[in-house]
Amino acid sequence: QDEPKTPAPTNKKGADELSRSKEKGESSQSSKSSIGDYSTSTSISEDSYGSFSANGSRPHMSKDVRWEAMKRLAIQQGSLGLKNFKLLKQLGCGDIGTVYLAELVGSDCMFALKVMDIEYLISRKKMLRAQTEREILQMLDHPFLPTLYSYFTTDNLSCLVMEYCPGGDLHVLRQKQPTRCFSEAAARFYVAEVLLALEYLHMLGVIYRDLKPENILVREDGHIMLSDFDLSLRCSVNPMLVRCSSVGRDEPPRPSGPCAESCIDPLCIQPSWANSSCFTPRLVSSTPSRTRRAEPVKKPSLPQLVVEPTDARSNSFVGTHEYLAPEIIRGDGHGSSVDWWTLGIFLYELLYGKTPFRGPGNDETLTNVVSQGLKFPDSPAVSYQARDLIRGLLVKEPELRLGSRKGAAEIKRHPFFQGLNWALIRWTAPPETPKSVDASTLTAAVARKKKEGKCLEFRMNGDDIEFELF
Repeated sequence: QDEPKTPAPTNKKGADELSRSKEKGESSQSSKSSIGDYSTSTSISEDSYGSFSANGSRPHMSKDVRWEAMKRLAIQQGSLGLKNFKLLKQLGCGDIGTVYLAELVGSDCMFALKVMDIEYLISRKKMLRAQTEREILQMLDHPFLPTLYSYFTTDNLSCLVMEYCPGGDLHVLRQKQPTRCFSEAAARFYVAEVLLALEYLHMLGVIYRDLKPENILVREDGHIMLSDFDLSLRCSVNPMLVRCSSVGRDEPPRPSGPCAESCIDPLCIQPSWANSSCFTPRLVSSTPSRTRRAEPVKKPSLPQLVVEPTDARSNSFVGTHEYLAPEIIRGDGHGSSVDWWTLGIFLYELLYGKTPFRGPGNDETLTNVVSQGLKFPDSPAVSYQARDLIRGLLVKEPELRLGSRKGAAEIKRHPFFQGLNWALIRWTAPPETPKSVDASTLTAAVARKKKEGKCLEFRMNGDDIEFELF
């Protein structure tokens, strides 16, 4: 069943009502490039700080100085608006909004301020997409997903105050590599962090649907952050306990030796603390150990928790052509498996510097996705494990695709990730830590992201900020 479509209101009052309502199952019908378009001059509205207090206690961001700055401002002024930000430069322009680098006045804190023109969204029937993104951002609390610090509306604009990533995106970072490709170790790092982010989204009942290097931002510390959720699908999710024949059967063999006894490297297969468990009772026997023959320890059969929106279905045609899953193109209806298809395309592009089914034009690309077999270039050399993972993710039948049954839990067991300690990946050293992004890089990124629609250009008029569509 396709997602419900909500007619756009015809006036600003209708827009305000829509922006305050809690809708579910939102959809969009366009093939997307990136962030957005909006306009008009603005005056500050008092409708601003409704979500701040609820969002100010996220565990993984609890010591963030930006939260403290926002709290101080809330105490001092009680509301937030454009007057509280100094807009420094445009970071991106996409389908529903324009993103600026903005400094919170009176602090040294930088934010990504996404500005959306309400009348433009209504006229293009994209208001529901903007609301979908805001509602999803309000749900998130994860190291590899964005933090929404606050949101507010003015007479004409809707604004999201989000985390700023100074390292650009993975598309720009890949093109800076000597071969325009990432090494396999670097690709594994980025794909693993994206996989954990997608796993978290699926647990919340969110299907991302727009994975691509341009939407993977690089934080100051070199770790990643997914961005742009206006094409995402919200759906229900039913946690299930799936009984496995053995916990250890699906796991890759673990080596023995000194490393397994004492290593605390996050990339080690089995750190020292994993050798024993405080939940495992010690078996004490009265028989002398020298007279007993060691018997193999049998692992109990334990159920596995699977939280995956496997029953979700949508008929919307959304995404980027080179990343679209076959079921979307065929109009068969799609679910969470589309995210695993895009993960396969994503890994392929990181390793080879191009996507596997790209044709001379969009129509040829779509035809190739549906009918062309997967081929790997001879160069660069890529391991069998990486190619095998890509094959599993790029199965054209969604029900047979890797991840379709147990979600990310299936994919994390693949030999490509052998040796990766998932619990400590957040503290693993990234392949590289980005330097400050220069103006030319930002200009190129903005030009690349402006593929459709219009952008909001701002200018100062005394103490006021005015926006104009161009």
